[in-house]
Amino acid sequence: MLAFALRRTLTLALTAWLATIVVFAVLELVPGDPALLMLGVNAQADTLAALRAQMGLDHPPVERYLRWVGGLLRGDLGVSLTYARPVADLVAERLAVTLPLALLSLALSTAAAIPLGLLAAARRGRGGDWAVLGFAQIGVALPSFWIAILLILVFSVTLGWFPAGGFPGWEAGALPALRALTLPALALAIPEAAILARVTRTAILDTLGEDHIRTARAKGVSRTAVLLRHALPNALLPVATVLGLQLSFLVAGAVVVENVFTLPGLGRLLYQAIGQRDLIVVQGVVVLLAVFVVLVNALVDIACAAADPRPKAAS
Repeated sequence: MLAFALRRTLTLALTAWLATIVVFAVLELVPGDPALLMLGVNAQADTLAALRAQMGLDHPPVERYLRWVGGLLRGDLGVSLTYARPVADLVAERLAVTLPLALLSLALSTAAAIPLGLLAAARRGRGGDWAVLGFAQIGVALPSFWIAILLILVFSVTLGWFPAGGFPGWEAGALPALRALTLPALALAIPEAAILARVTRTAILDTLGEDHIRTARAKGVSRTAVLLRHALPNALLPVATVLGLQLSFLVAGAVVVENVFTLPGLGRLLYQAIGQRDLIVVQGVVVLLAVFVVLVNALVDIACAAADPRPKAAS
Protein backbone atom coordinates (compact mmCIF):
# COMPACT_ATOMS: atom_id res chain seq x y z
CA MET A 1 0.00 0.00 0.00
CA LEU A 2 2.85 2.38 0.86
CA ALA A 3 4.55 1.66 -2.45
CA PHE A 4 1.30 2.31 -4.30
CA ALA A 5 0.82 5.62 -2.48
CA LEU A 6 4.38 6.68 -3.29
CA ARG A 7 3.89 5.83 -6.97
CA ARG A 8 0.68 7.82 -7.08
CA THR A 9 2.39 10.76 -5.36
CA LEU A 10 5.20 10.73 -7.92
CA THR A 11 2.65 10.52 -10.73
CA LEU A 12 0.81 13.45 -9.18
CA ALA A 13 3.97 15.56 -9.07
CA LEU A 14 4.88 14.66 -12.67
CA THR A 15 1.36 15.39 -13.95
CA ALA A 16 1.25 18.72 -12.11
CA TRP A 17 4.60 19.69 -13.62
CA LEU A 18 3.37 18.75 -17.11
CA ALA A 19 0.22 20.80 -16.47
CA THR A 20 2.34 23.88 -15.76
CA ILE A 21 4.21 23.36 -19.03
CA VAL A 22 1.00 22.98 -21.04
CA VAL A 23 -0.67 26.02 -19.45
CA PHE A 24 2.40 28.21 -19.97
CA ALA A 25 2.95 26.98 -23.54
CA VAL A 26 -0.68 27.49 -24.57
CA LEU A 27 -0.72 31.08 -23.31
CA GLU A 28 2.63 31.69 -25.01
CA LEU A 29 1.14 30.54 -28.31
CA VAL A 30 -1.79 32.96 -28.09
CA PRO A 31 -1.26 35.39 -30.98
CA GLY A 32 -0.54 39.03 -30.25
CA ASP A 33 1.30 40.94 -27.56
CA PRO A 34 -0.58 40.56 -24.22
CA ALA A 35 0.54 44.01 -23.08
CA LEU A 36 -0.59 45.58 -26.36
CA LEU A 37 -3.94 43.77 -26.12
CA MET A 38 -4.48 45.19 -22.63
CA LEU A 39 -3.48 48.77 -23.43
CA GLY A 40 -4.78 49.02 -26.99
CA VAL A 41 -3.05 49.92 -30.22
CA ASN A 42 -2.79 53.60 -29.24
CA ALA A 43 -0.67 52.93 -26.16
CA GLN A 44 2.49 54.97 -25.70
CA ALA A 45 5.77 53.13 -26.19
CA ASP A 46 7.05 53.83 -22.68
CA THR A 47 3.75 52.71 -21.10
CA LEU A 48 3.81 49.55 -23.20
CA ALA A 49 7.43 48.84 -22.19
CA ALA A 50 6.61 49.37 -18.50
CA LEU A 51 3.67 46.93 -18.66
CA ARG A 52 5.76 44.37 -20.52
CA ALA A 53 8.39 44.63 -17.78
CA GLN A 54 5.70 44.28 -15.09
CA MET A 55 4.35 41.17 -16.81
CA GLY A 56 7.87 39.79 -17.25
CA LEU A 57 7.54 39.77 -21.04
CA ASP A 58 10.97 41.37 -21.44
CA HIS A 59 12.61 38.06 -20.41
CA PRO A 60 13.03 34.89 -22.48
CA PRO A 61 10.17 32.35 -22.22
CA VAL A 62 12.28 29.74 -20.38
CA GLU A 63 13.32 32.25 -17.73
CA ARG A 64 9.75 33.45 -17.32
CA TYR A 65 8.55 29.86 -16.95
CA LEU A 66 11.14 29.07 -14.29
CA ARG A 67 10.27 32.24 -12.38
CA TRP A 68 6.59 31.43 -12.59
CA VAL A 69 7.02 27.83 -11.38
CA GLY A 70 9.30 29.03 -8.59
CA GLY A 71 6.57 31.42 -7.50
CA LEU A 72 4.00 28.60 -7.61
CA LEU A 73 6.15 26.47 -5.33
CA ARG A 74 6.26 29.37 -2.84
CA GLY A 75 2.52 29.93 -3.11
CA ASP A 76 3.02 33.12 -5.11
CA LEU A 77 0.68 33.23 -8.11
CA GLY A 78 1.65 36.74 -9.07
CA VAL A 79 -0.24 40.02 -8.90
CA SER A 80 -3.35 40.66 -11.01
CA LEU A 81 -2.93 43.53 -13.44
CA THR A 82 -6.67 44.24 -13.40
CA TYR A 83 -7.31 44.12 -9.65
CA ALA A 84 -3.77 45.09 -8.50
CA ARG A 85 -4.00 42.34 -5.89
CA PRO A 86 -2.22 39.01 -5.37
CA VAL A 87 -3.86 36.28 -7.41
CA ALA A 88 -3.73 33.96 -4.39
CA ASP A 89 -5.98 36.37 -2.46
CA LEU A 90 -8.44 36.55 -5.35
CA VAL A 91 -8.52 32.76 -5.62
CA ALA A 92 -9.09 32.36 -1.86
CA GLU A 93 -12.03 34.79 -1.99
CA ARG A 94 -13.64 33.10 -4.98
CA LEU A 95 -13.15 29.59 -3.57
CA ALA A 96 -15.46 30.63 -0.71
CA VAL A 97 -18.23 30.50 -3.34
CA THR A 98 -17.04 27.81 -5.77
CA LEU A 99 -16.11 25.15 -3.22
CA PRO A 100 -19.44 25.27 -1.29
CA LEU A 101 -21.24 25.26 -4.64
CA ALA A 102 -19.35 22.14 -5.74
CA LEU A 103 -19.91 20.36 -2.42
CA LEU A 104 -23.62 21.21 -2.41
CA SER A 105 -23.91 19.95 -5.99
CA LEU A 106 -22.10 16.75 -5.05
CA ALA A 107 -24.38 16.22 -2.05
CA LEU A 108 -27.52 16.74 -4.15
CA SER A 109 -26.33 14.46 -6.96
CA THR A 110 -25.34 11.72 -4.51
CA ALA A 111 -28.61 11.96 -2.56
CA ALA A 112 -30.56 11.51 -5.79
CA ALA A 113 -28.34 9.11 -7.73
CA ILE A 114 -27.74 6.31 -5.22
CA PRO A 115 -31.45 5.69 -4.48
CA LEU A 116 -32.22 5.92 -8.21
CA GLY A 117 -29.43 3.46 -9.05
CA LEU A 118 -30.64 1.12 -6.32
CA LEU A 119 -34.21 1.35 -7.63
CA ALA A 120 -33.08 0.64 -11.20
CA ALA A 121 -31.08 -2.41 -10.11
CA ALA A 122 -33.95 -3.72 -7.98
CA ARG A 123 -36.43 -3.25 -10.86
CA ARG A 124 -34.15 -4.39 -13.66
CA GLY A 125 -36.00 -4.66 -16.95
CA ARG A 126 -39.18 -3.17 -15.49
CA GLY A 127 -40.77 0.26 -15.40
CA GLY A 128 -38.64 1.70 -12.60
CA ASP A 129 -35.45 0.64 -14.36
CA TRP A 130 -36.53 2.18 -17.67
CA ALA A 131 -37.56 5.40 -15.93
CA VAL A 132 -34.14 5.76 -14.28
CA LEU A 133 -32.32 4.96 -17.52
CA GLY A 134 -34.47 7.51 -19.34
CA PHE A 135 -33.63 10.16 -16.73
CA ALA A 136 -29.95 9.26 -17.07
CA GLN A 137 -30.04 9.63 -20.86
CA ILE A 138 -31.80 13.00 -20.67
CA GLY A 139 -29.60 14.26 -17.82
CA VAL A 140 -26.40 13.45 -19.67
CA ALA A 141 -27.67 15.00 -22.90
CA LEU A 142 -28.76 18.34 -21.39
CA PRO A 143 -26.00 20.94 -20.91
CA SER A 144 -25.73 22.56 -17.49
CA PHE A 145 -26.25 26.10 -18.81
CA TRP A 146 -29.57 25.10 -20.43
CA ILE A 147 -30.71 23.47 -17.18
CA ALA A 148 -29.64 26.64 -15.34
CA ILE A 149 -31.75 28.85 -17.62
CA LEU A 150 -34.74 26.52 -17.25
CA LEU A 151 -34.42 26.56 -13.45
CA ILE A 152 -34.31 30.36 -13.46
CA LEU A 153 -37.47 30.54 -15.60
CA VAL A 154 -39.38 28.13 -13.36
CA PHE A 155 -38.18 28.80 -9.82
CA SER A 156 -37.13 32.45 -10.08
CA VAL A 157 -39.24 34.14 -12.73
CA THR A 158 -42.46 32.10 -12.41
CA LEU A 159 -42.52 30.95 -8.79
CA GLY A 160 -40.15 33.47 -7.22
CA TRP A 161 -38.79 30.91 -4.76
CA PHE A 162 -35.09 31.53 -5.40
CA PRO A 163 -33.03 34.50 -6.63
CA ALA A 164 -32.16 34.48 -10.32
CA GLY A 165 -28.54 35.38 -9.66
CA GLY A 166 -26.03 37.07 -7.43
CA PHE A 167 -24.58 36.06 -4.10
CA PRO A 168 -25.20 37.95 -0.82
CA GLY A 169 -22.00 36.69 0.81
CA TRP A 170 -21.57 34.42 3.80
CA GLU A 171 -21.60 37.42 6.10
CA ALA A 172 -25.32 37.82 5.29
CA GLY A 173 -25.97 34.46 6.90
CA ALA A 174 -25.82 30.81 5.89
CA LEU A 175 -29.48 30.58 4.84
CA PRO A 176 -29.45 33.45 2.27
CA ALA A 177 -26.13 32.21 0.90
CA LEU A 178 -27.34 28.61 0.51
CA ARG A 179 -30.58 29.89 -1.02
CA ALA A 180 -28.53 31.72 -3.67
CA LEU A 181 -26.50 28.58 -4.36
CA THR A 182 -29.44 26.16 -4.59
CA LEU A 183 -30.36 26.66 -8.26
CA PRO A 184 -26.73 26.71 -9.48
CA ALA A 185 -26.08 23.55 -7.46
CA LEU A 186 -29.11 21.86 -9.03
CA ALA A 187 -27.97 22.87 -12.51
CA LEU A 188 -24.63 21.21 -11.86
CA ALA A 189 -26.06 18.25 -9.94
CA ILE A 190 -28.62 16.99 -12.49
CA PRO A 191 -26.09 15.84 -15.16
CA GLU A 192 -23.82 14.42 -12.46
CA ALA A 193 -26.72 12.57 -10.84
CA ALA A 194 -27.58 11.04 -14.21
CA ILE A 195 -24.05 9.69 -14.61
CA LEU A 196 -23.81 8.50 -11.02
CA ALA A 197 -27.19 6.75 -11.15
CA ARG A 198 -26.07 4.66 -14.13
CA VAL A 199 -22.77 3.83 -12.44
CA THR A 200 -24.58 2.83 -9.24
CA ARG A 201 -27.02 0.64 -11.16
CA THR A 202 -24.23 -1.12 -13.07
CA ALA A 203 -22.12 -1.63 -9.93
CA ILE A 204 -25.03 -3.14 -7.98
CA LEU A 205 -25.98 -5.44 -10.85
CA ASP A 206 -22.37 -6.64 -11.09
CA THR A 207 -22.30 -7.26 -7.34
CA LEU A 208 -25.57 -9.22 -7.45
CA GLY A 209 -23.84 -11.85 -9.59
CA GLU A 210 -21.11 -12.59 -7.03
CA ASP A 211 -20.91 -15.73 -4.89
CA HIS A 212 -21.59 -14.12 -1.51
CA ILE A 213 -24.88 -12.70 -2.85
CA ARG A 214 -25.98 -16.13 -4.04
CA THR A 215 -25.02 -17.54 -0.66
CA ALA A 216 -27.09 -14.91 1.14
CA ARG A 217 -30.08 -15.69 -1.06
CA ALA A 218 -29.64 -19.42 -0.45
CA LYS A 219 -29.81 -18.71 3.30
CA GLY A 220 -33.21 -17.09 2.83
CA VAL A 221 -32.18 -13.44 3.16
CA SER A 222 -34.87 -11.20 1.71
CA ARG A 223 -34.25 -9.38 -1.59
CA THR A 224 -34.39 -5.99 0.12
CA ALA A 225 -31.82 -7.04 2.72
CA VAL A 226 -29.58 -8.49 0.01
CA LEU A 227 -29.66 -5.19 -1.87
CA LEU A 228 -29.14 -2.91 1.13
CA ARG A 229 -26.83 -4.98 3.35
CA HIS A 230 -24.77 -6.96 0.84
CA ALA A 231 -24.95 -5.53 -2.69
CA LEU A 232 -24.93 -1.79 -2.02
CA PRO A 233 -21.92 -1.64 0.37
CA ASN A 234 -19.84 -3.74 -2.03
CA ALA A 235 -20.88 -1.57 -4.98
CA LEU A 236 -19.81 1.69 -3.34
CA LEU A 237 -16.15 1.43 -4.41
CA PRO A 238 -16.72 2.30 -8.11
CA VAL A 239 -19.35 4.82 -7.00
CA ALA A 240 -16.79 6.51 -4.73
CA THR A 241 -14.34 6.66 -7.63
CA VAL A 242 -16.86 8.47 -9.79
CA LEU A 243 -17.74 10.79 -6.88
CA GLY A 244 -14.11 11.88 -6.63
CA LEU A 245 -13.97 12.57 -10.36
CA GLN A 246 -17.23 14.51 -10.14
CA LEU A 247 -15.93 16.73 -7.33
CA SER A 248 -12.93 17.79 -9.39
CA PHE A 249 -15.17 18.33 -12.42
CA LEU A 250 -17.66 20.41 -10.44
CA VAL A 251 -14.93 22.74 -9.16
CA ALA A 252 -13.21 23.03 -12.54
CA GLY A 253 -16.37 22.98 -14.65
CA ALA A 254 -18.51 25.58 -12.87
CA VAL A 255 -17.40 28.39 -15.20
CA VAL A 256 -20.56 28.49 -17.30
CA VAL A 257 -23.05 28.05 -14.45
CA GLU A 258 -21.36 30.70 -12.32
CA ASN A 259 -21.64 33.15 -15.19
CA VAL A 260 -25.31 32.30 -15.80
CA PHE A 261 -26.09 33.06 -12.15
CA THR A 262 -23.46 35.85 -11.88
CA LEU A 263 -21.85 34.15 -8.90
CA PRO A 264 -18.50 35.65 -7.81
CA GLY A 265 -16.75 32.29 -7.94
CA LEU A 266 -13.55 30.96 -9.40
CA GLY A 267 -15.15 30.28 -12.77
CA ARG A 268 -16.39 33.84 -13.12
CA LEU A 269 -12.96 35.14 -12.10
CA LEU A 270 -11.40 33.08 -14.88
CA TYR A 271 -14.00 34.23 -17.41
CA GLN A 272 -13.47 37.89 -16.52
CA ALA A 273 -9.68 37.51 -16.58
CA ILE A 274 -9.83 36.09 -20.11
CA GLY A 275 -12.00 39.00 -21.24
CA GLN A 276 -9.64 41.50 -19.58
CA ARG A 277 -6.53 39.77 -20.98
CA ASP A 278 -5.21 39.38 -17.43
CA LEU A 279 -2.91 36.49 -18.27
CA ILE A 280 -1.38 36.36 -14.80
CA VAL A 281 -4.78 35.50 -13.32
CA VAL A 282 -5.57 33.09 -16.17
CA GLN A 283 -2.29 31.22 -15.66
CA GLY A 284 -2.72 30.98 -11.91
CA VAL A 285 -6.35 29.87 -11.93
CA VAL A 286 -5.98 27.34 -14.75
CA VAL A 287 -2.93 25.65 -13.25
CA LEU A 288 -4.60 25.52 -9.82
CA LEU A 289 -7.67 23.87 -11.33
CA ALA A 290 -5.48 21.37 -13.17
CA VAL A 291 -3.53 20.52 -10.01
CA PHE A 292 -6.78 20.21 -8.04
CA VAL A 293 -8.19 17.72 -10.56
CA VAL A 294 -4.99 15.66 -10.50
CA LEU A 295 -4.81 15.79 -6.69
CA VAL A 296 -8.40 14.65 -6.21
CA ASN A 297 -7.92 11.79 -8.68
CA ALA A 298 -4.77 10.66 -6.87
CA LEU A 299 -6.48 10.80 -3.46
CA VAL A 300 -9.43 8.79 -4.83
CA ASP A 301 -7.05 6.13 -6.20
CA ILE A 302 -5.24 5.88 -2.87
CA ALA A 303 -8.52 5.70 -0.93
CA CYS A 304 -9.86 2.97 -3.22
CA ALA A 305 -6.61 1.02 -2.87
CA ALA A 306 -6.90 1.28 0.92
CA ALA A 307 -10.53 0.11 0.85
CA ASP A 308 -9.98 -2.80 -1.54
CA PRO A 309 -7.26 -5.36 -0.73
CA ARG A 310 -6.87 -6.45 -4.35
CA PRO A 311 -5.06 -3.32 -5.60
CA LYS A 312 -2.79 -3.43 -2.53
CA ALA A 313 -1.90 -7.07 -3.21
CA ALA A 314 -1.14 -6.25 -6.84
CA SER A 315 1.11 -3.35 -5.85
